[in-house]
Amino acid sequence: MSGDGENGDVIIAVEGPSAAGKTTWCSRQPWPVVAEYQPTGHEPPDDVDESRRAAYWVDVDVGRWGRARTLERGNPIVLCDGDPVKLHYSWCLARVGAAPWSRFDEQLRHARAAFAAGRLGMADLVMVSIPSVETLHRRRAADRTRRRRSFDLHVSLRESLREWHSAVESADPGRVVWSFPPDGVPAPARRRSGSGGPALLERLVTGLPAGVRRP
Repeated sequence: MSGDGENGDVIIAVEGPSAAGKTTWCSRQPWPVVAEYQPTGHEPPDDVDESRRAAYWVDVDVGRWGRARTLERGNPIVLCDGDPVKLHYSWCLARVGAAPWSRFDEQLRHARAAFAAGRLGMADLVMVSIPSVETLHRRRAADRTRRRRSFDLHVSLRESLREWHSAVESADPGRVVWSFPPDGVPAPARRRSGSGGPALLERLVTGLPAGVRRP
């Protein structure tokens, strides 16, 4: 949810693999945007304890969510360039064998605490575009303005990202839109009052694909 249901403002997460067009689509809309995370040079190193790594990234999520909540006070729609709940990334990495499951376990533990404290929540709507591998490579080659770190790894997460957001949709039907509509935010975009807190997170985790390890 985007909060506690006090008004009709809507937070929309715009998600997809690298070169899916998230930033471009957001820039064409008339609504304020919480920018995607940019590396600061203070990210946890590869050999850091998983709990410390998880604490860092959940704090990043909480910060982006807080900016979205602040913006929604004066705007009917707020866009997030990338989902503030970045839990899907560690799950997708583990799903393809690119990271240990302990990384997802720890991030989920910290995320649960943030959800329970009201510091983090699910967007009212998640707009997801997962273009073909060929399209992603073509867009990357055409865009000389950006360096896309770990691009090939991110492309390999396409199907895992689809699985994650399918679980989001199963947990709360209507929360996911599988495109970036050319005409902008679909109408009516509505606030999903009271439905984006800890209970939804648990339904999402429970609904992840059968046969995939879950905590």
